[in-house]
Amino acid sequence: MHNTADLQEIVDEIAARLGASATLEDRSFRLLAYGAQHGDIDTVRQESILRRRATGEVRDYFERYGIARAAGPVRIPADAELGVLARVCWPLRHGDVTYGYLWLLDSGALTHDPAALDSVAPLVARAAAELAQEARSRQDLGRGLLALFSSDPAERAGASIEVPGLVTTGPVTAVAVRESAERVAALWTLPRGVLARTGSPVAVLAPAHLAGEVAQTLQSAYGTAAGIGAPRTDPADAWLSWREARQALRVAEHFPRHAPVARWKDLGAYRLLARLAGPDLRELAGETASLDAELAETVEVYLDHGGHAQKAAAELGIHRQTLYYRLGKAERLTHKDLSDGDDRLAVHLGLKAARLL
Repeated sequence: MHNTADLQEIVDEIAARLGASATLEDRSFRLLAYGAQHGDIDTVRQESILRRRATGEVRDYFERYGIARAAGPVRIPADAELGVLARVCWPLRHGDVTYGYLWLLDSGALTHDPAALDSVAPLVARAAAELAQEARSRQDLGRGLLALFSSDPAERAGASIEVPGLVTTGPVTAVAVRESAERVAALWTLPRGVLARTGSPVAVLAPAHLAGEVAQTLQSAYGTAAGIGAPRTDPADAWLSWREARQALRVAEHFPRHAPVARWKDLGAYRLLARLAGPDLRELAGETASLDAELAETVEVYLDHGGHAQKAAAELGIHRQTLYYRLGKAERLTHKDLSDGDDRLAVHLGLKAARLL
């Protein structure tokens, strides 16, 4: 994983040569190293050092200047409202991929002697190469995830769980994320201690305390959905969390109330549905196969509101008499009585099963 000592040495040397306050962050703006701070520093720099990561608002401001794709240093002006001093961002690119950023608060030397930056170009290239090597190492380690997550005990037995960089002293959690059609470099934005592998879905194993952050990061990058399994104390049981993560992902993709990131522990009865195989789901869905789309939506909204007609009608945007008419028609078609608890349960489960199909 990251050679922290090397990165710290690089940042210290850059700061000393330029007489500028310097920090080095990964692609997701997590602080990796910082040098001695020279002169004035702003609120953003203080927060970055204290909290180890910039806020979303500040990241959005910086990214508006095209730093993710820039081939060289980018000068970013001050913004009093955000508490941002003028600074130089030098993207850490290796092989046409941006792996992180070097940040320099714009001292007089940088402003009046632009050539000063040329003197540290080899150091910037060295830092970019370090981060690229980290990405390659993570990719190599990620290949073992499929074996670790396999439901086949023989495959799991051959998987190494003593993986450098993976925090195994505490609970671990699996995360499943649907990739977008157009891939982005999302896996390189993940923090240390997280293993990931591309696929359908993307497979991730993270320390339990980072699982939510990791899921949100990848889901935002891909613009799709994510599922988070329950934590497991023993990494050898991570395959159970992976199974839950994939099932939670299915729920997130089919039920808006649990989108875009679904946690297994929060799914309630949906956990039972998500565990069912195709034939079982089709059998349940058969309870409501006679309903067209309009009637199915009407009954589902009505049951989702616990049979509260006023709330259901309001959500559907129809008069209550229209609601009652549709419910009556649905009862005749399904041969179910929606005032009967067992019939109501069968219809409700049938509608949810149809969604998962």
